[in-house]
Amino acid sequence: MKARLIKPIANWVTQNIQASAKQAVSCQERILFDNLNRAEHTQFGKDHDFRNIRTYADYRRHAPIRDYEQLLPYMERVKRGEKDILWRGKPLYFAKTSGTTSGTKYIPITRDSIGNHFNSARNALFAYVAETGKSQFFDGKMIFLSGSPVLSKTNGIYTGRLSGIVNHHIPAWLRSNQLPSYATNCLEEWEEKLEHIVTETFAQDMRLISGIPPWTQMYFDRLTARSGQSVSKMFPNFQVLVHGGVNFQPYRAKMEASIGSKVDMVETYPASEGFIAYQDSQYHEGLLLNSNSGIFFEFVPADEIFSENPSRLSLGEVRLGVNYALILSNNAGLWAYNLGDTVRFVSLNPHRIVVTGRVKHYISAFGEHVIPEEVEQALLAALQQYSAEKLPIVEFTVAPMVSPSDGGKPYHEWFVAFDQAPTQADNLATLIDSELQKRNSYYADLRQGNILQNLQLRILQPDAFQQYMKSIGKLGGQNKVPRLSNDRTIAEALGTFLWV
Repeated sequence: MKARLIKPIANWVTQNIQASAKQAVSCQERILFDNLNRAEHTQFGKDHDFRNIRTYADYRRHAPIRDYEQLLPYMERVKRGEKDILWRGKPLYFAKTSGTTSGTKYIPITRDSIGNHFNSARNALFAYVAETGKSQFFDGKMIFLSGSPVLSKTNGIYTGRLSGIVNHHIPAWLRSNQLPSYATNCLEEWEEKLEHIVTETFAQDMRLISGIPPWTQMYFDRLTARSGQSVSKMFPNFQVLVHGGVNFQPYRAKMEASIGSKVDMVETYPASEGFIAYQDSQYHEGLLLNSNSGIFFEFVPADEIFSENPSRLSLGEVRLGVNYALILSNNAGLWAYNLGDTVRFVSLNPHRIVVTGRVKHYISAFGEHVIPEEVEQALLAALQQYSAEKLPIVEFTVAPMVSPSDGGKPYHEWFVAFDQAPTQADNLATLIDSELQKRNSYYADLRQGNILQNLQLRILQPDAFQQYMKSIGKLGGQNKVPRLSNDRTIAEALGTFLWV
């Protein structure tokens, strides 16, 4: 019944989104000045003379790029419960997320910005329905593998994980479809929570499953271990997998094997700071930029992001194929905020992006500046050529070895967890090294100049990354392992999980 009623609504919403996507550049300009006008009398607006900003060039001069640590003096005042600091009044929520030098970050979500988070997830599903005509999943059960919806208070402001906050805004008409139960969702310990989720969904008519890939895969593994069947055998009406948070491609082979049959997939790009983009088509590459949802985007060429005066481009100035650091200004009070992600445009009509990595997640111990997209592509290309056996990837990360204990030349050290250990690991390492040289000319120069030796491949036990995340208290939820590190903190910890 719901499926039939949803179709005309999905079509109408999607038509409006497509119409605004054609006017994305003008939408962005309107959003910038609307946000500036609303924040003119805030403390930040006064300090940065929002009243006299007339052009985007003015905005670039008045509002320098900041990350969370640089915005912290304002954030601390907001956390103390002061009004009109970054945005009008007080936030509705703080989304807690892991920080770096500042520890836990408290990202404001306001009455004006909350719709960006929930409506964008809805729009991704509506776009899928409008394009494919498939809406049957609305008549079955859906699971959202998320953080706990239990919220604390920070000086009167509700505080918790973004996924837990959004859970409170799921409409009543959809709650009867939602799993797991509220009590299970409130469990903090991930492995205990996962066992309860498996129990609650075991005999249900699951049709939509949503979560970040590593934790969705854990759910699938537990289902298969308990039932002895593939996911599609257990859930014959399973129709759509929603995923986001990390690049899906390294997980695809193992996840498809776990499912056991083809299902449609919808990718999303949510962040605590805003819902950035979502897959609007099953037939076109990339995610549609959320250009009409309260966020003004700027783009800095990734190789300039740490420069004193980097280039700052509006949406109308971007080009295809360039790696950009993503900067946002939104109606939650983040101004010229460096999100820390890098993206690349694959279409300008409409504006679609792919996520290429993190500005701080790279390896440049020797000047090579290798980014996550390059290592992901190199690994997948090497596995396609590797003929000894099929090797579904569980997870991986890469770190530099600057001073090998044997006194030899330095190298990149790859820690990869497979379902089964490869029989020809040295051959696979050579293939990966060759593919990485094709994708990064600096790395190729270092290898061909005999500065670096061939990368070293460390084969990890299948559950190595799960055990590592558990050891640091970050198992489950929205936590992710960086694909690249410029230091060896993660590498040293993973050394205890080698598959000997």
